[in-house]
Amino acid sequence: MSKNTMSKAAAARIQSATAKANGGVVPKDSFAARAMSSASKSGGTPPNGPSKTGNPSGGGRGNNPPKSK
Repeated sequence: MSKNTMSKAAAARIQSATAKANGGVVPKDSFAARAMSSASKSGGTPPNGPSKTGNPSGGGRGNNPPKSK
C-alpha cells in the first residue's frame, strides 16, 4: 500500500485537465478516472463514522428512560 494518498482537490485538477483535453469527456480507463477513484476511497470519514450534523444518529437516541417495574 502506498504512503502517498490522492487528495480530492488534486484528483479534481487532474480530471479537469483531462476533460479539457478530450472535449469534456474523461475516459473510463484514464489516469484521471483512477485518481478520482483513489481520492474517494482514501479520504475523510469512514462510511460508519460520526454524524456531521451534531445530532445523534437515528431516532430516539440518547439516554433511555429507566424501565418501569
